[in-house]
Amino acid sequence: MYQSKIAGLGSYLPENVVTNDDLSKLMDTNDAWIQERTGIQERRHIKKGDGNSTATMGAKAARIAIERSGIAKDDIEMIVFATLSPDYYFPGCGVQVQEMLDIKTIPALDVRNQCSGFIYGLSVADQFIKTGMYKNILVIGSENHSGGLDFTDRGRSISVIFGDGAGAAVLTRTDHISQGILSTHLHSEGKNAMELSLRGPSTEYWVPQIIAENPQGDDIPYYPHMNGQFVFKNAIQRFSEVIVEGLNANGLEVSDIDMLIPHQANLRISQFVQQKFKLKDSQVYNNIQKYGNTTAASIPIALTEAWENGKIKQGDLVVLAAFGSGFTWGSAIIEW
Repeated sequence: MYQSKIAGLGSYLPENVVTNDDLSKLMDTNDAWIQERTGIQERRHIKKGDGNSTATMGAKAARIAIERSGIAKDDIEMIVFATLSPDYYFPGCGVQVQEMLDIKTIPALDVRNQCSGFIYGLSVADQFIKTGMYKNILVIGSENHSGGLDFTDRGRSISVIFGDGAGAAVLTRTDHISQGILSTHLHSEGKNAMELSLRGPSTEYWVPQIIAENPQGDDIPYYPHMNGQFVFKNAIQRFSEVIVEGLNANGLEVSDIDMLIPHQANLRISQFVQQKFKLKDSQVYNNIQKYGNTTAASIPIALTEAWENGKIKQGDLVVLAAFGSGFTWGSAIIEW
């Protein structure tokens, strides 16, 4: 058995900044209401014609991660792409990125685990490296939410939350068994699947066009549905459980955590988990204030930013944790 470690990180955010005040011009909301409930101050949205899509943003983040890893792109042996907002129903974004980066005919796997997507993708890549099948794997999380949100009063409780962006990591084999990804832990509970769901279109046949052609009153299944309080209660429970599970599996304690990077679903969830584990502000990294919830992209964006800002150094114990639609949740325990 081998060990895998993160050799390079990268992220990409669209240039278009959308503030809470900007949203207040589109729907009955305001900055105070949004910040009180989510902690979000602004987010990034793709602007029509700016050349961005889920796949292209993923490719931009991937190029940065590959360059920083010191690994040649032709040495990448597999792509794992996590998203809930692919450019098309099929083909998946993984093969699009393979073509955009001009990488040889390697396998490309698309992961559809929404907010937990990057953790699931990281776990898949980790297993392939641990078993010796591949040495270098590119893992991407990318989302284009903005094109499919309801920016009217009807959708304000959800549309203020989400943003666009991408993050990527290059995993590589290491012989140091005490370094890298120590373990990953994955779960799901499908009985609650419809509490956070979207049963709708692709980005090529997007919401405004569908509604114009198929008006359905207020009951429109093409926008995200979320039972907010129910999701919140389940999230804080599962976050806590899967973090403890990961620590216990490695004989570690909460006091050993140097940096916890939770999925950026809601700042209030992150703060609740932080308080429960009695972690200092310096031990938890949040950037939802600037980017909103970018679903599968949120952890790699935050991980990249934390590393870039010098908040993660060699030897640190880094814990990643996510919870989202499915319900699915997971954690990764990493010795940096």
